[in-house]
Amino acid sequence: MRLKILLGLLLLTASLVTFAQGERKDMGAVTYEEIYDEPYGINKLFIGFQPLYGEAFATNVNAGFGVEATFYYQDKMDFSAHFRKPYSTSFFDLNKDLASKNATTNTKPQSFSYLEFGGTYHFKDVEETSKTKMVLYRNSYKGNKWAGRVPLTAEVPAKVRKIYGARLGGIIWNATADLNRVMEKQDLAYNDLVSSEGNGLPATYVDNFGRTQDVRVFSNLSTAGLYVGSSISWFRNIAVSFNNYEDAVDDGMLTLYFDILYSPALSMDPVKYLGTEYSIDAIKTNSIGFRLGIDGKFNRTLSWSYGGELGYRPSVKGEGFFAMFKISFPVFGTNLDYKVESFGQ
Repeated sequence: MRLKILLGLLLLTASLVTFAQGERKDMGAVTYEEIYDEPYGINKLFIGFQPLYGEAFATNVNAGFGVEATFYYQDKMDFSAHFRKPYSTSFFDLNKDLASKNATTNTKPQSFSYLEFGGTYHFKDVEETSKTKMVLYRNSYKGNKWAGRVPLTAEVPAKVRKIYGARLGGIIWNATADLNRVMEKQDLAYNDLVSSEGNGLPATYVDNFGRTQDVRVFSNLSTAGLYVGSSISWFRNIAVSFNNYEDAVDDGMLTLYFDILYSPALSMDPVKYLGTEYSIDAIKTNSIGFRLGIDGKFNRTLSWSYGGELGYRPSVKGEGFFAMFKISFPVFGTNLDYKVESFGQ
């Protein structure tokens, strides 16, 4: 009986939705006029502040702020630079925070920081015919009226600029590493970290209350490397004017990329404990990695952008996996053209 009632209610709801949609009076065809459709008419320089990024990095989970800049040189190349770091130890630099509170060793923990710079060569840059969907909006659609409304869309022809690129650049980053976790993953013992005299790092110590505690070991990891890869981008830059609706714009710039990561310069500081240095040569590192990424922004003077990456970064062996997202706001865009016409009197 309950099943029949439930089915009846579902059928009634579906009928009401269908009826409501059929009663909409704004489902008629619309006409539009193209204002511009210029996928090559984009700004040359974009500079964005990232109030928030987050990174689930197996070596060191971190979050904070960053800055990013992109420069497009004609239709041949584009260059980018990106820097990010945590706001503070507690927000959010996990291993430095743990080391500051729990480390038994005397190695001074360092903050996470990340610097990336590089360029993309456009070996194929073409314009293709495509379509885009525009949301139909009126100024009368405000507040609850817009929030409770299923927006109408109109499909219009639009050019799309498609760029196939070859990427090359450099990456430098630093972080604190939790060697207790690393040694556990690599099946190493404290005795594998030896001093110049050949003595192994003690595994335990006696605290002020006479209790035996495990030694908590941290070190600083520094890397400098390269990335090489490829990308594909889609740029649209179209504006249309609809009858009875507000003007609509699609100026999205989307890039997908894949990179191979190589860090020949990957080093860790020796562990300092009770005035003695212990070598970390027994700890294995991995200098090869990869990443998949997405980057999106809009061709406007003031806007926002987004991005994300997923992959395996050169780091301590077994701790290279990472997933990162970033949001930039505001993003300032300019075409760097400040010339004006002049006429003699």
